[in-house]
Amino acid sequence: MTLTDYLPVYRLRLRTDRLELRLPDLDDLVALADQAAAGVHGPDFMPFATPWTECEPVERGRRTLRWQMGVIAGMTPEKWMLPLVVVLDDQVIGMQEVGAKDLKVTREATTGSWLGFAHHGKGLGTEMRAAVLDFVFNGLGADYATSASFEGNGPSEGVSRKLGYKADGIEHHVLGDQRRVDNRWRLSREDWEANRKHEVAIEGLDDDVLAMLGLGDAGK
Repeated sequence: MTLTDYLPVYRLRLRTDRLELRLPDLDDLVALADQAAAGVHGPDFMPFATPWTECEPVERGRRTLRWQMGVIAGMTPEKWMLPLVVVLDDQVIGMQEVGAKDLKVTREATTGSWLGFAHHGKGLGTEMRAAVLDFVFNGLGADYATSASFEGNGPSEGVSRKLGYKADGIEHHVLGDQRRVDNRWRLSREDWEANRKHEVAIEGLDDDVLAMLGLGDAGK
């Protein structure tokens, strides 16, 4: 038996012109922790509802490892998250997550991501989100994808608008003693199809993977 016999989702590969997205092995986890330790964002803006980056570099890497392992270990067909590493030229450069709750019924998935700071501003954020959107709509047959970005996070908002998302209301979060506005974004299948700009190859998506993601006999 191999790892993919027990966890078929490890067979998944999403490929674009420049990127490969996959679940991380141990070497990938170390490389991702290195990216986190080196920095994820500038000092003047916190993009995360949980400020996990506010610590020393080694602790940022350690938190990354723990979070990734915990999310993978906690997957169930009813509620799951795939914390995919993003690979460019054989180098792990960041993380793109995609997840859902009761996907068979809701037909809705959500995404989140981060890139090592050195890789910002190169269009990679758009390309990696396009990869998981193709997986969500074309691979899993979802009707909607959602995302969110704090007010003032221009790059994330730009990716959402470029890919066809529409504003979907706001939420308030408290970070420290400050109220932060979180802008919600929603993408329908129709708007995704109208704004597709990246070709995506999905590999390893079979009945065993679909069952792990809550689709089971219902398929797509």
